[in-house]
Amino acid sequence: MIVDERFSAYINSLNEGNDGVLYEIEKEAIKTDVPIIRTDTQQFIRTVLNEHKPVAILEVGTAIGFSAVFMAVNNPVFCHITTIENYEKRIPIAKDNFKRASVEDKITLLEGDATDILKELKGPYDMIFMDAAKAQYINFYPEVKRLLKPGGILLSDNVLQDGDIVESRFIVIRRNRTIHKRMREYLYTLTHDEDMVTSILPIGDGVAYSVKKESK
Repeated sequence: MIVDERFSAYINSLNEGNDGVLYEIEKEAIKTDVPIIRTDTQQFIRTVLNEHKPVAILEVGTAIGFSAVFMAVNNPVFCHITTIENYEKRIPIAKDNFKRASVEDKITLLEGDATDILKELKGPYDMIFMDAAKAQYINFYPEVKRLLKPGGILLSDNVLQDGDIVESRFIVIRRNRTIHKRMREYLYTLTHDEDMVTSILPIGDGVAYSVKKESK
């Protein structure tokens, strides 16, 4: 945990939470150990949606569709979400969840490797939510940046890796060292890209909040 557990518990107790089908999907994900956006991250995304009201949204990493449904339900304006998923077993579950939540008209699910799909997309997108394989963020970034409109928002989830990101790579479990190295590279790239303005927030498992600069 990045933030002291007492603070996190208190902050989460103030969260308005989910209801209806979204609540059911959330509980099912927790029961089946499917990773979804954490409670405090949900509230942050809800705030971003209400402030910026993005109409065209791209999500990299659908899983069972919780975050796509969450964005569709919590966006105060009608939007369209394009979401990408490569794990075949989760795709039919995501599609079913879109129908259950009655948001299938707002969501297009693209099946396959994001590395290939991103190259085919035209954009631009008002907001992009990155929540896929963490070691691939750095590889996805050039296309994601291309697809993001000037003034658009890029949210990258799980960037602090439960605090491991600040540790030496030799302390990190061997199987996680590649992810550790690539995530550090990704965060350095984001924060040193002259076309982007980025803040790293200790929310959930860490969120990188980036805005693509508009031309002067």
